Amino acid sequence: MYLTFDCGYENGFTAAILDTLKEKKVPAAFFVTGDFLDAAPDMIKRMTKEGHIVGNHTEHHPDMSAISSLSAFQQELSAVEASYAEITGESLPAYYRPPQGKYSPENLKQADELGYATIFWSLAYVDWNQDDQPTREEAFEKLLGRIHPGAVVLLHSTSEANASYLGELLDQWKALGYRFGTLDELTGQDLSSDDPKADPGGHDDV
Repeated sequence: MYLTFDCGYENGFTAAILDTLKEKKVPAAFFVTGDFLDAAPDMIKRMTKEGHIVGNHTEHHPDMSAISSLSAFQQELSAVEASYAEITGESLPAYYRPPQGKYSPENLKQADELGYATIFWSLAYVDWNQDDQPTREEAFEKLLGRIHPGAVVLLHSTSEANASYLGELLDQWKALGYRFGTLDELTGQDLSSDDPKADPGGHDDV
């Protein structure tokens, strides 16, 4: 299985998530926006230092399916690339996740032309609503009951529930026989690849 987090903004829970991943020795991918990069450069440095992949979740988190111009599409990605390079001194890994999973066939072609693999997900749950966070029982029902071999799991770093339950959840996934792979394994490429392939997955947002 492949663990991914969307980071639209920083609200104090990312450090706890990184602590748990470090303790459990689990790799993850973090898809970050311009707002997150601006607000939490230290978190970006830590993600990179601790071996996680940082991916592109666009500068402004727009509906990318409404963007038809390649130049406008590229601007949303290149701004994130520039901020990441300024913070880390490294090139941003070529993984892209469209906000809310909204895309068009043209978007997939555009991302591919720009050298990005497009990463969706196959398992998610409603963890992003700050005013209605899932209970432990609700989280485990969704995330354990619906797990499957090869799952790309989407969680949000803004979720207090995820920060609280992640350690136990990782232990239970491991107890079910799962290992945690990286996006490099999923796409069959490494970070230096110049020819990533788009890899759109299904959606299970429950």
